[in-house]
Amino acid sequence: MEGLRCRYLSVSPLFPCGDSVPYIPLEERKRYDQLIEEIISRLPEDVSKVDGHLNYVVTKMLKLVYKPRYFNYNRAVGLLECVKLEFYRVVVSPYEDEKRSETGEV
Repeated sequence: MEGLRCRYLSVSPLFPCGDSVPYIPLEERKRYDQLIEEIISRLPEDVSKVDGHLNYVVTKMLKLVYKPRYFNYNRAVGLLECVKLEFYRVVVSPYEDEKRSETGEV
């Protein structure tokens, strides 16, 4: 049963498998960096339009990666939730800590 639990680690927090985390090795990140920069360079300069474009890019990628099946859609939604949490933890929270130290607590 443990092998089955580890196989579905990315699907459910109910099946913990040790210290597995979603990070990919630095060497593997390099294959995406140039492509990411290219996508960013094509985003509109008008900041009010960027969100729609990013939404399109991410949605299109998910539609191409995950075959139509509820199990896969559930994984995609879980992935998006984890992306949101990671962005908050790595980007937003340190920013808030910095501003809190500058301006004081609310």
